[in-house]
Parts: sequence; C-alpha cells; structure tokens
Amino acid sequence: MRYFLAIIGGGPAGYTAAEKASKAGKDVVLFEQNALGGTCLNVGCIPTKSLLYGAKQYFNATHAQKYGVTAENVAFDFGAMQKRKTIVVRKLVAGIKQRLNNEHCTVVSGKAVVISHQPSVVSLQCNGETYEAENLMICTGSTNFVPPIPGIKDNPAVWDSTDALAAAELPKSIIIVGGGVIGMEFATLYHELGVPVTVIEAMPTILPNLDPEVVQILLEKYKKANINILTSTKVESLDGGKVTANGEVYEAEKVLVSVGRRANLLGLEALDDIELERGAIKVDEFCKTNLPNVYACGDVTGKIMLAHVASRQAEVAVGRMLKEIPLQRIAYNAIPSVVYTNPEIASVGITEAQAESMSIPVEVKKLPMTFSGRFMAENEGETGLCKMIVDAKNHSVLGVHCIGNPCSEFISAASFAVRNGYTVPEFRQVVFPHPTVSEILHEIL
Repeated sequence: MRYFLAIIGGGPAGYTAAEKASKAGKDVVLFEQNALGGTCLNVGCIPTKSLLYGAKQYFNATHAQKYGVTAENVAFDFGAMQKRKTIVVRKLVAGIKQRLNNEHCTVVSGKAVVISHQPSVVSLQCNGETYEAENLMICTGSTNFVPPIPGIKDNPAVWDSTDALAAAELPKSIIIVGGGVIGMEFATLYHELGVPVTVIEAMPTILPNLDPEVVQILLEKYKKANINILTSTKVESLDGGKVTANGEVYEAEKVLVSVGRRANLLGLEALDDIELERGAIKVDEFCKTNLPNVYACGDVTGKIMLAHVASRQAEVAVGRMLKEIPLQRIAYNAIPSVVYTNPEIASVGITEAQAESMSIPVEVKKLPMTFSGRFMAENEGETGLCKMIVDAKNHSVLGVHCIGNPCSEFISAASFAVRNGYTVPEFRQVVFPHPTVSEILHEIL
C-alpha cells in the first residue's frame, strides 16, 4: 500500500500531522519507536510539570502561614508524586492513540529507516516491512547533548533529564550543569523538595535568551533562597559527583547535565542530499526541505525547540501538502515561551536588547505585577514585573516579558497582540476580566 504521507516520530509534530492529514481523508502511516507523545509527553514537558506541581503544593503548604493558614506535620511522598506523574502521562498517551484511531491512520511501533528517495515516492523500512509514501515528514525530535567534559561518560553519578524524571528517590544533593530552562526548572523542583542545589552556568547569566531584567529578579530570589547559582563558570572535569569548575571543586550525590539538545538525524542516512543548517534540517516557511516531497517539523529543524512550535509547524506543513488556500505561515515572532520556575517567567516577542541589536527604536513600558489586585491577593511578599516593548514609530506591541505567578496563563493574550500587530491604542480596547492577574496587560498600557 502506498500512503499519502509517512511520518517518522510520534511527538507533538508527528501526531498533529497524522491527525490533520488523516481527517482530510488522506492515508497516513506514523512510525514511533518509543511511545506516542515524544519527548514532551513522556520524558519532558508533562512529567516535569506534574512533579513541579506536586513540589509547589508541598512548598506552599510549608509557607502557608503568610496567608493566615497553619499547617502542621506537612510531608511529601516522592514515590506517590512519581506514581501520579506516570498516571498523567499514560492518560495523555491513551488520548493521543484515540485521536489517531481512524480508518486513514496507521500507527507502527518500531524504528523507521529511510531506504530510498525519489521525487514521487519515499521508501521506508520498519520491523522488516517496506512502506512507500508520496510525502515524508521527519519529526525525529532531539536528544540530550552530552558535552565533551572529561569524566562525564559512563559516570554513575551523572544524570540527564530523562534519568532525573525516572529516579525512584530524590538525591541527597545535586549539582545542575546548565542554567537554561531545563536546568532552572529542575533546580526549582529539587529546592522546593528540600534538596541542596548548585547550578553551574558557563554564560554570564542563567536563562541567557530571556529578558535580563526579568531574569535578574528570579536570580536574586533564588540566591536568597540558598540555591547556589554560579555564572560565568565553566565545568572542566568530573570525578563521580565531584565537579571541577573554574579551578574550584564542588561535590554532590548526583550531577544533572542539562546543556541543551541536538537534532536527531538517525535513520535518515539515505537522505544524504538533504540540506542541513547548524546540525539541523533546514526548512522553508512551510517546513519543506530542499527535497521536493520531504518535510521536517519540530526539534529536528533546530528552530524553536518547543512542543507548541512543533504542532504549529505540522499544521502548516500538512496544509501545504493539501494545498489549502490561503497557505498559512508560522509567526515565529509571536511564539510564547514559559519557564516553570517559582515564580514563573513568560515571554513573547523581542526583548529590549534584541530591539537595540536590530536598530529598532522602542518605548519600554514596565509595571510591578502588584498593580494587579489578584496578584496582590495571591502572591504575598512577591513583586514581579511586566515589561512591554513597543515600537516607538508605529506604537505596535513587539514583545511582552513577565515574571510572577501565573503569567503562563495569560501570555497568550500578549501573543495575540504581537501576532496581529496590535498598536497600544488597539490593545487598550481589549477588556480583561476583573480581578485577574492578566489585567496587568491593560494596566501597563
């Protein structure tokens, strides 16, 4: 049987593409060698957030006195947290399977390998069977990057994020190499569960891609909370749980290495003429590669490694295959991102520094989150910040950057503004419900 579309990888990009194409009546085959849902659902976004929420409940209970609540003998069961995490993941995986359960979608469990490519057909092999398709979508995702640090390989004290999520017990202490999103979320998890944490970051700051003023607020809070954060510090070697960095030795029971991810190109060797860019598959605005019937979506493109970006790329790519009119494109300038620390950080669009580097004259609007009554009521002792970047010439909203709970839940409103090019007068006309923390987006205008 020849399929309209063959998809390698069942993560957010893969299952979104399979659902969209099969619902349009096209025959689709989806290959997944591990579990549907990919990294995000199985060993990334969802399990991490499940554990973080459990940790937040415990942390809030132990700090409830500032709200007039006394809680005695508060304890947590890490095993129970892990069990709940597993149940959440299983339910969501089952939901994906149900979404793909239709007559036009075939899901194959196994590792697919491309064996040949022609302009009109792509041939793949999986579990000894050969499959052909008019179009190929590569959604093979990414893998944890292991830096070439002496002593890191085959070190039983070293974890990656997958190891950390699977651990049956908490470490007695931990060193986190890498102060990016993954590193800081794990730092939050372990700190709130009482584990001594040291973060080592080679860059001058943690979360280097975010607004520096927002990051500084988190950095100061975490240092006051006795999270040992070392910036401009390069790891030189490891010996078990001993980490040598900038000539100093730091020691912990476990070392979590989270210094980024790299595109996974395994199984694609037959596509030796596919164009790469910085180790990832290069795609155009419709996620099409340089090969006529080959597309790539998600982390493997190396663009923005976020699940919601992967899903949107898949929608656009399948729309292009189906020749939907009008052809839609991805608004990369309006992709929201969230760091699930405590407090949360949420942002969309360009930062003040990026505007300067792009020679865009801007007006910067800033307000403490305490200008929202709801924030004041629910975040005792917190100040937070909401920062808006506005084009000084046409007054359009170019970016919004916030720190404070629960900014993850309203950053989409700012994303709408950036995506649609709202000017400040236009955004002022949007009515926000009262009392909500989202009102800060109106107050700042």
